[in-house]
Amino acid sequence: MAEVSPELHALALKALTAWELKDPHLQPIGVSENASFRVDTPERRYVLRIHRPGYHTLAELESEHVWTDALLKAGVDVPVPARTREGREYVTLPFEGGERHIGMLEWVDGELLHNVIRRNPSDFARHFRAVGRIAAAIHNQASCWTVPDGFCRHRLDLEGLLEDNAFWGRFWNLPQMDKAQREVIASARRAIAEELFHLGYEPRTFSLIHADLHTHNLVVGEHGLHVIDFDDAGFGWHHYELAVALHRHYGEDRFGDIQAALVDGYREVRPLADSVVAMLPMFLLVRSLVHLAWRYQRPEHGTDLAEDIEEAVREARDWMS
Repeated sequence: MAEVSPELHALALKALTAWELKDPHLQPIGVSENASFRVDTPERRYVLRIHRPGYHTLAELESEHVWTDALLKAGVDVPVPARTREGREYVTLPFEGGERHIGMLEWVDGELLHNVIRRNPSDFARHFRAVGRIAAAIHNQASCWTVPDGFCRHRLDLEGLLEDNAFWGRFWNLPQMDKAQREVIASARRAIAEELFHLGYEPRTFSLIHADLHTHNLVVGEHGLHVIDFDDAGFGWHHYELAVALHRHYGEDRFGDIQAALVDGYREVRPLADSVVAMLPMFLLVRSLVHLAWRYQRPEHGTDLAEDIEEAVREARDWMS
């Protein structure tokens, strides 16, 4: 996570005046997708986020809170926004020739699930069963929820993942790829597109999803798992949700046990067909491919794409074979 610049710190201080807070103290956390700050007051603690420019419109950010409010009412532990003096959930301020949307959420004490598992790796199965239950609860709510008028979020469907206006960009056309790599990725893209075309968009397997439900976005709190970071949330396949939860562990010796625990936990709450589980290798590849474009668009993370491209090519060859 990168450090917060003085300019962003000043913007956060300016935005903070929009909320009715007593003696707030602002402490930078860092910059990842968004610039984040901890806000301490005598009564409670918050996290203030300056959203990445150009990623979401204000309408999309407000729609995110419409959904998380519905999830909260359905029993899923998700972020709660703090409203400004004027009753809004965001303020928009000019910054560096453009504008930035800034929101604030109630802070939840706890520890990232990633750190909990790293400290006690032998207990991974229990934790991944809990992740599976969370994913199933999200899908239970989303699959039967009537999306309100004006609701606006992106779609991670065939077009949103694989076509020219893909949400995270054209992973098949990165300048770091050589000719042979492009050919493999292009072949995989065509094969995946055919599978997704036939998969369809039935509500039992396609709905709103968190779309970034890995162990860095789950906090182990007093009352169980708290889900954070809905930035990528949109309409997508449930298969993709599960693949994202598994992706960071792909290739580990215990990967089969991790997947089994995730699936078992999911099935405690919601039916999951064997046909969905059988498609997870393809969606793991989809995650690898779209993540290439995500990283390419974020050079500030300092990622060397060459190794990631080669790994994605290996995955594509294995899947197609």
